[in-house]
Amino acid sequence: MHEHRARREPASLWIKALGTHIDGIAVAAALTGMSEPSLRILVVDQNADRAAILEEGLREAGLCDITVVREMHGLLRRIIDLDPEVIFIDLENPNRDVLEQMFQVSRSVRRPIAMFVDQADTDTIRAAVESGVGAYVVDGLRKDRVKNVLDTAVSHFNTFNRLRDELERANKQLEERKLIERAKGILMKERDLTESAAYALLRSAAMNENRRIIDVARSVVSTIGLIK
Repeated sequence: MHEHRARREPASLWIKALGTHIDGIAVAAALTGMSEPSLRILVVDQNADRAAILEEGLREAGLCDITVVREMHGLLRRIIDLDPEVIFIDLENPNRDVLEQMFQVSRSVRRPIAMFVDQADTDTIRAAVESGVGAYVVDGLRKDRVKNVLDTAVSHFNTFNRLRDELERANKQLEERKLIERAKGILMKERDLTESAAYALLRSAAMNENRRIIDVARSVVSTIGLIK
């Protein structure tokens, strides 16, 4: 895609996300077929020379399906349209507004993201981790490290995504339990039932109507809300 070759930067590489230092350490790929050429990769970089470093490193790792985007405007829409499996974002020396925009992208797309910057502070690193950036690389854009960064981003994404999914499931279960308790309370009050009898009524209605108990409970609560 690019004929020129950029000067490699001799800086040390640190992966700040989750405090992982990968200098000289190959991180195991977290997805089956990680090195398959069909893996769709998006490189977001306004600097053509730096984008070439990333692209060359990816191609040398055997990855061929690479798209480079240099325009930041409407980036989220482009990402949705391109539907990449991994995203590399190189920001060089971004200001706070640009960083926040990229962190918002990370929160929205739910894809493994590796982000390259030339400098960072503790607050920025913390914000990157909290937004779900899998690898936050400070002062270390080198093509021979690109594959390791890719693997790290995917590995951290899988861990972050699993924890987020578990939290969402736990919150959903908690809300459903609260709703069932509320429905039981309504039945206990309106029909003068005990707690066990109110739950048995919910369960019986669910079985008779081939519905989940939570759906019956929601109907009970909604009906009372309409009456009031």
